[in-house]
Amino acid sequence: MIQKNISLKPYNTFGIEARAEYFSAFSSIPELQQILAANTSLPLLVLGGGSNLLLTKDVQGLVLKNELTGIEVIAEDLATVVVRAGAGEIWHEFVLYCIDKGFGGAENLSLIPGSVGASPMQNIGAYGTEIKDIFESLEALEIATGEIHTFNKESCAFGYRESVFKRALKGKYIITSVAFRLQKNPQVNTTYGAIDAELQAQGISNPGIRDVSNAVIAIRSSKLPDPKKIGNAGSFFKNPVVNQAIYDEILKQYPHAPAYPATPGSVKLPAGWLIETAGWKGKTIGNYGVHLNQALVLVNYGGATGKEIYELSSAILTDIYEKFGVQLEREVNIL
Repeated sequence: MIQKNISLKPYNTFGIEARAEYFSAFSSIPELQQILAANTSLPLLVLGGGSNLLLTKDVQGLVLKNELTGIEVIAEDLATVVVRAGAGEIWHEFVLYCIDKGFGGAENLSLIPGSVGASPMQNIGAYGTEIKDIFESLEALEIATGEIHTFNKESCAFGYRESVFKRALKGKYIITSVAFRLQKNPQVNTTYGAIDAELQAQGISNPGIRDVSNAVIAIRSSKLPDPKKIGNAGSFFKNPVVNQAIYDEILKQYPHAPAYPATPGSVKLPAGWLIETAGWKGKTIGNYGVHLNQALVLVNYGGATGKEIYELSSAILTDIYEKFGVQLEREVNIL
């Protein structure tokens, strides 16, 4: 059923009040095909968890809420198992399912907000793991034809927080399911960030995948606000990759500026460090601002508009460029 003039506040984790001209949810592929066949001229916006989106205005056209669910094992061998999940499944619930089954590989991605279908679009990543590391394939419906197509890892063209669905094929497909290849006898990855320190604090010396997941949940919970309590979309900015010369200039003023290896002749800088060093961390403007514990996160304390948060992000972009000569890029989709 297609509804008119529907509030999108419940469907975006920033908690921004914006309205959809038309709105419908779908929980099966035939239902989706039927909706699309009956509405060929309207612009489309497909929502999963609404966790990587900033709405700066009302949405003209048809907003579709992806509610395709279901998780099943579709293949396995002695070492690995392929698990397919509906695109509308909550990502963290899928991770917990894998952990309960003893399937390793997704545990470092615990507590990332959003849906399974959004995970390959964004190539989500955290604590040394990205979707591309466990990705097997996905199925997506081509909007123009209503046909289902299968994409393997190569055809998804994964990059840092990138995929073909954010570039060449943006707005042309709706992801319906994603399959992941996971390990039956997993080797945990605890080397990134504060995982080792958190495990030591918990007195765990020989961690399993559930221990790693719990450590990641504890770390994320200590730094990132719960969208159910404070509106946010997680990390708002990407970590920039800059050439060595720019980093050398930054080192002259900040000898201990952190950086990580990237492509030859370049390094990746933590955007959070840049924003915090520039003095933005914890800054509040009325009922919105930069989170107190994580400078990468912009927050809506209640009643802020998407335009206000966008303008805050623009001010940060300008300031970081003026102070460091580094051009940050927004990670969140702006509408």
